[in-house]
Amino acid sequence: MQKRFRQGQILKLLSGQPVASQDELRRRLGHLGVRVTQATLSRDLRELRLVKTREGYRPLSNSAAEEAPQLPTLARALKEFLLDLRPAQNMLVLKTPPSGAQPLAAAIDSEHWKEVAGTLAGDDTVLVICSSRSACATVERRLEEMLR
Repeated sequence: MQKRFRQGQILKLLSGQPVASQDELRRRLGHLGVRVTQATLSRDLRELRLVKTREGYRPLSNSAAEEAPQLPTLARALKEFLLDLRPAQNMLVLKTPPSGAQPLAAAIDSEHWKEVAGTLAGDDTVLVICSSRSACATVERRLEEMLR
């Protein structure tokens, strides 16, 4: 399935009637014969600059985009939020103050490091999942170097 076609179908569905959730959107796309995973759908929504509102998904207005806070750079986020870093096999557990995990995980994700398979963020903990133990050691070294 071509990405451009899939994204066009998403815009078409959203212009017709409100869609309250990604799961509902995924099901509606399925009725049109467009099979999509949740991860791909999330990426499409981000690329199309669509945001979830009370009325459903809508395009992000230019003024809202200008007012949206910028993601912190990773070095700044580490210095601001990181309290502790612990390796656990192919993962890193990062401890932050309350509400610090989300911005730190977003900053790590924005780096697009090939060694990082993904992050999970709670309120005060980020789990960085790496592709292997050696990749985990590489990421740990990078993070520690940024703290110097």
